[in-house]
Amino acid sequence: MEGTSLYLPIVVLLMQCSPSVPVTVSTNRPKVEVEEFSDAVLSCTFRTERDQNPRIEWKKKGKDVSFVYFNGHFRGPFDGRATIDGATVTLHKVTQEDAGEYRCEISASLDTVSLGETNITLKVLVPPHTPSCEIPSAAVTGSVVQLRCQDQQSIPPATYSWFKDNRPMSPPRHANATYLINSHTGVLEFKAVAKEDTGRYSCLASNGVGTPKMCEGKHMTIEDVNVTAVVTTVLVVFLIIAVLGCGGLALHRNGFFTRHRGRSFWISQCHGVAHISSQTLHRTEDTSNVNYIPPPQEPQDFKHTQSFML
Repeated sequence: MEGTSLYLPIVVLLMQCSPSVPVTVSTNRPKVEVEEFSDAVLSCTFRTERDQNPRIEWKKKGKDVSFVYFNGHFRGPFDGRATIDGATVTLHKVTQEDAGEYRCEISASLDTVSLGETNITLKVLVPPHTPSCEIPSAAVTGSVVQLRCQDQQSIPPATYSWFKDNRPMSPPRHANATYLINSHTGVLEFKAVAKEDTGRYSCLASNGVGTPKMCEGKHMTIEDVNVTAVVTTVLVVFLIIAVLGCGGLALHRNGFFTRHRGRSFWISQCHGVAHISSQTLHRTEDTSNVNYIPPPQEPQDFKHTQSFML
């Protein structure tokens, strides 16, 4: 007993001289990935030096820092859809609006270092939706044809694979392949389609989240070029152009399109109308003078006439 009592003051002295541990905050999952409409657990653990009742706050970073949990209550859109256990927060039925960076802050006013924090990034994953597919219904042999497939809502971005007649089309492994598949953009390109490429095409979108989705298949027909119809059409168009050109040239040579001929024509027409009008007026005057009797001349006038004649 006497030996133990000798060591007791030394132990107490060492405890008093040992450095104090300030508030520390940590998390076991700094990056959290959950599927949309599921629960996300944002873990936060802490240890304090003296303060047994520190203040716990959660904030979300964005354009502005907003409170998630403050003064013992959840704030804004998290009110009623989040719970807390110690300092660990669980967000229920998360959406894309909940994705972002969160910060857990512990304030211990009695500690030497009164503030500690840790950051957690939340990523909300979205499974593929049914992709939109652009598949032409017909094409001619030898032409370049592109089939497109895209899903803009999946997170992370989807990758795409193509099927022909419900059979997967393997990506080409040599430079002489007749088609190319870009699994990231969803484009299936034929360098020069052939009749053998006729079939029903569909596209599958997948991103490792949820169930992959496929668009409805569509039939594409590859047809040969109708050379006879093309030649006939070209000849008909050529003949029409030739006839119109020859007709216009003939009319131009005859002066039909000249300004002088047009003016002479209209002047002659106007003169003709004027002449016809003059004749009509003269005839009208003659008709009106049929029953006209001139008045008798005065004697003076008669004598004057007679003397003049002499």
